[in-house]
Amino acid sequence: MIKTEKYDMIVVGTGAAGLFAALCMPEKYRILMITKDQAENSDSYLAQGGICMLKGPEDFDSYFEDTMRAGRYENKKESVRIMIEDSTEIIKELIQYGVEFDRCKDGSLEFTREGAHSTYRILHHEDVTGKEITSKLLAQVKKRKNIALKEYMRMVDLITEENRCFGIVAVDRDRQIHAFYGKDVVLATGGIGGLFSQSTNFPHITGDSFAIALKKGIELENIQYIQIHPTTLYSKRPGRRFLISESVRGEGAILLDKNGNRFVDELLPRDVVTVAIKKQMEKDQTDHVYLSLEHLTPEEIDRHFPNIEQRCLEEGYDIKKVPIPVVPAQHYLMGGIKSDTCGRTSMDCLFAVGETACNGVHGANRLASNSLLESLVFAKRAAAVITDRMNETEQKEVFVSEEAYQLQDEEAEQKKNRHLIMEEIKRRDEEFYVKWCNDEN
Repeated sequence: MIKTEKYDMIVVGTGAAGLFAALCMPEKYRILMITKDQAENSDSYLAQGGICMLKGPEDFDSYFEDTMRAGRYENKKESVRIMIEDSTEIIKELIQYGVEFDRCKDGSLEFTREGAHSTYRILHHEDVTGKEITSKLLAQVKKRKNIALKEYMRMVDLITEENRCFGIVAVDRDRQIHAFYGKDVVLATGGIGGLFSQSTNFPHITGDSFAIALKKGIELENIQYIQIHPTTLYSKRPGRRFLISESVRGEGAILLDKNGNRFVDELLPRDVVTVAIKKQMEKDQTDHVYLSLEHLTPEEIDRHFPNIEQRCLEEGYDIKKVPIPVVPAQHYLMGGIKSDTCGRTSMDCLFAVGETACNGVHGANRLASNSLLESLVFAKRAAAVITDRMNETEQKEVFVSEEAYQLQDEEAEQKKNRHLIMEEIKRRDEEFYVKWCNDEN
């Protein structure tokens, strides 16, 4: 039997975007949040570098240009403007939720810099900013009596009729099928990193929303724009690649070839640095290059990068004494389900936020530390629209046939979804597909 429950809003995903969308809703509404894994295991949790903030009116033009230039000027200017202008208020709200950012001795916020930024405008909490933000937001969600949180619950379909979404179909770890009805559904399921053999993402982040969107005729945009992060810790072990944050280069680390020679400006945009590393590896006939922290003092490393230092030590590298072997890996999806600046998709009552959405803010290549900010800004705007229309929306019962959800083997289903997504990437951009997607699982 299919179990049925009704809510005002359903949020799929427990990363920064999903959590913030739920927290921005009035507490009088019943909200369901589901996630495929533990609630903590989102890619937002893994973000190391930081979150951008407009430091003042004088910084606007510079921040805007940095974002546009990194995105190859394919960004939607309105989305970029909104993200930058709303950044200060978002940071204030995070601090009110208990998020702690590193501060200078005088108590003021401490800013760092990353690649393609023309100045220091990135807030951070050591080198685990995503963990700090996501854990504090999750703690707030768990306090809300109006929010139900269900872990190990996998969305397998949307409940739709006449281009309107009425809820989701999900399966728990006991393979029980659930039909969750809601006036509005928010997709915040992250990107597609789990489809690649070399990725910084959690393996369960496998683009489920995109496969469902393709099947339902929901419009996608720029799904071929896949960002490769230039520096992840080189390892022969299978599984997720550990990110060496761009802020390490922002603080002065340099990239070296096999002979110890510097070969690129480390603060160029990610795609440019990635291509330079790839060419150097081909030239040297190696499967990695090196990232040297020789210009940083031991005290600076202890203060800014304790998590990175510890992880490298586990692999046998003391970053105070030897350079880190690094290699590019899949990191982020700039495209996704097409959405406007309030998260609305081509299907009524269906919203997309965070990495799942493509509102054009990142263009063809994301500027470092814009992801957490973008997730929060547009999640809040989506929640505002949903709140405004909630009282006007009538819930309609849509029949869900149990026969329609005879579950396949999970591995077979994942392969089917992966094939659907990769074929769509290939269809949209053959050259991009050949260049970056040859090593997917």
